[in-house]
Amino acid sequence: MAKSSTDDAELRRACESAMEGTKEKVVMSIRVAKSHGVWGKSVKLGRQMAKPRVLALSSTAFFCAVKSKGQRTTAFLRVLKYTTGGVLEPAKIYKLKHLSKVEVTANDPSGCTFTLGFDNLRSQSVAPPQWTMRNIDDRNRLLLGILNICKDVLGRLPKVVGIDVVEMALWAKENKLSVSTQRSPQDGGPVASAVTEPEMKVTVEKELVSQAEEEDIEALLGTYVIGIGEAEEFSERLKRELQALEAANVHAILESEPMIEEVLQGLEAATSCVEDMEEWLGIFNVKLRHMREDIESIETRNNNLEMQSVNNKALIEELDKLVERLRVPSEYAACLTGGSFDEARMLQNVEACEWLTGALRGLEVPNLDPAYANMRAVKEKRAELEKLKSTFVRRASEFLRNYFASLVDFMISDKSYFSQRGQLKRPDHADLRYKCRTYARLLQHLKSLDKNCLGPLRKAYCSSLNLLLRREAREFANELRASTKASRNPTVWLEGSTGSGQNVNAADTSTVSEAYAKMLTIFIPLLVDESSFFAHFMCFEVPTLVPPGGVVNGNKTGYDDDANDDDLGIMDIDDNDSKPGKSSVELAALNESLQDLLDGIQEDFYAVVDWAYKIDPLRCISMHGITERYLSGQKADAAGFVRLLLGDLESRISMQFSRFVDEACHQIERNERNVRQMGVLSYIPRFATLATRMEQYIQGQSRDLVDQAYTKFVSVMFATLEKISQTDPKYADIFLLENYAAFQNSLYDLANVVPTLAKFYHQASEAYEQACTRHINMIIIYQFERLFQFSKRIEDLMFTVAPEEIPFQLGLSKMDLRKVLKSSLSGVDKSIAAMYKRLQKNLTSEELLPSLWDKCKKEFLDKYESFAQLVAKIYPTETMPSVAEMRDLLASM
Repeated sequence: MAKSSTDDAELRRACESAMEGTKEKVVMSIRVAKSHGVWGKSVKLGRQMAKPRVLALSSTAFFCAVKSKGQRTTAFLRVLKYTTGGVLEPAKIYKLKHLSKVEVTANDPSGCTFTLGFDNLRSQSVAPPQWTMRNIDDRNRLLLGILNICKDVLGRLPKVVGIDVVEMALWAKENKLSVSTQRSPQDGGPVASAVTEPEMKVTVEKELVSQAEEEDIEALLGTYVIGIGEAEEFSERLKRELQALEAANVHAILESEPMIEEVLQGLEAATSCVEDMEEWLGIFNVKLRHMREDIESIETRNNNLEMQSVNNKALIEELDKLVERLRVPSEYAACLTGGSFDEARMLQNVEACEWLTGALRGLEVPNLDPAYANMRAVKEKRAELEKLKSTFVRRASEFLRNYFASLVDFMISDKSYFSQRGQLKRPDHADLRYKCRTYARLLQHLKSLDKNCLGPLRKAYCSSLNLLLRREAREFANELRASTKASRNPTVWLEGSTGSGQNVNAADTSTVSEAYAKMLTIFIPLLVDESSFFAHFMCFEVPTLVPPGGVVNGNKTGYDDDANDDDLGIMDIDDNDSKPGKSSVELAALNESLQDLLDGIQEDFYAVVDWAYKIDPLRCISMHGITERYLSGQKADAAGFVRLLLGDLESRISMQFSRFVDEACHQIERNERNVRQMGVLSYIPRFATLATRMEQYIQGQSRDLVDQAYTKFVSVMFATLEKISQTDPKYADIFLLENYAAFQNSLYDLANVVPTLAKFYHQASEAYEQACTRHINMIIIYQFERLFQFSKRIEDLMFTVAPEEIPFQLGLSKMDLRKVLKSSLSGVDKSIAAMYKRLQKNLTSEELLPSLWDKCKKEFLDKYESFAQLVAKIYPTETMPSVAEMRDLLASM
C-alpha cells in the first residue's frame, strides 16, 4: 500500500508552524484538492480548476489529555493554502460543532470527492467547496478522523450521505484500525480521541458499531454461511429476501377482501355522521355570526357616543381658553388708552405693554391653532388690539419727544451746567441719564410693538441732545483758550533774510498741547459714553461700545459709576438672537443717528487746533500724537462717529503742519534769488535747531508725520544748494562741500538716533566727498597741468601702441619727457605751496582746511605714483624724483 499523505511528519510540522500562537494541537493533516461547482454542470473555467490545499484537524487540547469536569474541548477544521514561496498560511477555519453533513459526491466515479456542510454558513444557496483526495484510503482516514472527533468531543455524529458506514468499519478493520476509549473517572463520559498514524496505522477511540451490534451481525452472517468480508454478497441476498417478503405481504392483503368491505361500510357510516355534524355546525356558525355582528354594532354606537362626549368636553375647555385669551382686562385698557406717563405710573404702563405684547403674539398663527385664525371673533379681537397698540404708541411717542426737549431746555437755561469765565466745567450728564433710564423699558416695549415708531423718537433725542453737547463744547473750548497763557513762537524758521542770530530758545508752549489734550480727555470719553448710552437706550441691536464702568484708552474717564453705567437694567424683550445681516443694518442706522447726535461739535475741536497752530506750529506734532493715541483706543463699531471725529482732527492737524512745512520750504527756496551765495547758507544750522525742537514734540505715532517733514525739508534744501551752486560754476564745489560739511556737523547727534536723518546724513556725506574730489583735482591739474597731461597722453596711446614704440611718437620722445619734468618739477616746493594757497584762498570755513589739504596731498601722491610707474615702464633709462622723495617733501610742508 502506498504511503498515505497523513504520514507526512514534515507536513504536520509545517501546519503547526502556520498555526503557531493559536494554542491548538494538530491532530491530523492531509493534502487535498479544492474545487467548486457541481459535477456534470458547466461552470467557469477558473472556478472549476482544482487548487492544492491542506486540511488540518486541530483542537484546543491534545486528545489524550484527561480534562476536568465542566471543561469542554473545541475542535477545528483548518484550511491552509500555499503562498508564492511555498509556505503554508491559514486560509479558512471551520468549527466542527457546526458540521451537519458529510456527503460523498456521486458524480465522481472514484469516490474520492466529498463535501462538508456546515449549518452556520452565511449563504446556504452557494454550493460548498468540494475536496478531492488522492485515493480512497486518504478519504476514509480523514472522514473517520472527523467522525470520531465529532462523536467523542461533541457527543453527536453529522449526517453521512453517499457512503456506507458498514463499509467504512470494514475498511478500518482491514487497515488494522485499533479503537481505544478513555473515560473520565469523575463523570464517566468521553474525554478525548487521538488519531495517530505510526507505521501506517490509523487509531481511533471508538468504533462506528458497538461490540454487541458487531456480534449480532456476525451471528446473522453465520446463518447465511457468509464470511465477514463478503459484504456485497450479503447485501444482495438481503435485498432478494426483502423483495420476497414484500410480495408475500401484497398477496395476503389481496386475500382479505371481506374484511376490506366491512371496513369500507364502517367508513361510509362514519362519513354520514360527519356530514350531519357538519350541517349542524354550519347552522350554529350562522347564528353566532349574526350575534357577533349585533355585538359589534352595539360597541360601535357606544364608542361613537363616548368619543362625542369627550370631544364636546375638550371643545368646551378650548373655547373657554380662547374666550379668556380674547378678553381685555379693563385696567390694562384704561392704562393703554388714557393713562399717565408719570414716573410713578411707569410700572403699570410696563405691565400693560407686556400684556398687550403677549396678547398680540397669542393671536398669531405660531401660537394660535391655525383653525382659529380665520374666526370672526379672533379677527375682531385682533383689530381691537391693533387699535389699542397704535393709540398707546402714538401717546407714548408724543410724550417722550416732549420729555426729551424739556430736559435739554432745562439744562441749557441753567448756566451753572457750562464753563464760565475763570472756571472750566466738566460736563455732567448723570442726572439726564438717570431720568432717561426711567423710560428705558417703555422704549423696549415700544420697539416690540412698533419698530417704526423708534425713528422719530431717535431723531427727537438726537436733535435735543445735540444742542446741549454743542453748547458745552463751545463754552469749554472758549474758556480753555482764554485760560491758557502762552507766548507765540516765530513761524519763520528758515528764512534766508533773517539774521543768523535768530532766537533759537523759543518760549515754552507746552500749555497749548496740554489744553488740547484736556479737551480730548474731557469730551472724547463723554462722546463715547453718549454714543453707548444712546445705542442701548434707543434699542439698537449692536455690540456694546464700552463696558459698564470701563476705561477709554487706558485712562479712567473721570465720570462716576452711575454716569458710566450704560447697562439700562433691562433685558431684550425680543428673544431672537441678533443675526449678522440684522446687525449690519442696525449698525448703519446707529451711525446715521450718531451723525445727527454729534454733528457740529467738531467745529469747536477745529477751533482749538487752529488756535494752537497760531501760537506754535510745531505743537501740531504733539497734538497729532495725542489724537493718534485716542484714535487707536476707539475700536468699537458703535463709536463710529467718534472715530470719524478723531480722524478729521488728525487730518486737520496734518494739514496745518503741512502748511507750516510748505511755508518753511518756500523760505528755503527764496535763498536762491540772491545774486551770489558764499559760505554756509543760514538755513543749514537753523534746520538743525528746528529738527531738535521737532524731536522734543514727538509723542506716540507722530514719528511718520515728522519723518515726512524731514524728507521734504532736506529734499528742498539739497535741491536749493545745487541750484545756487550752478550760478557760479567756478566756486560751485567749494560752496557745496562747505554746506554739506556744515549739514553733517549740525546733525551729527540727531542722525545717530533718527533713522530718517541718518539717511540724509549719509547722502550729504557722499555729496561732500564728491565735491572735495572735484575741487582737489581742479587745483592739482591747475598747478601741474603739463605733467599730468603728458601722463594722460601716454595712457591713451597704450591702448593702441606697444609700450616700446611710445618714445618714438610725436611729442612723447625722451626729450619731450625731460622738458616736461624740468618745467613741472623744478621748484616743486613752490608749486605745492601755491597749491595750498589756492586751496585756502576761497575757503570760508577754516576748520575744513586741514582735512582738505590732507586729501589734496594724498590725491597728488596717487597721481604722481601712477606717472612714475608709466615713466619707469616706457622710459626705463630716464630719471625723475622718486615717490618717496615727493612724499617726504609733502610731509615737511
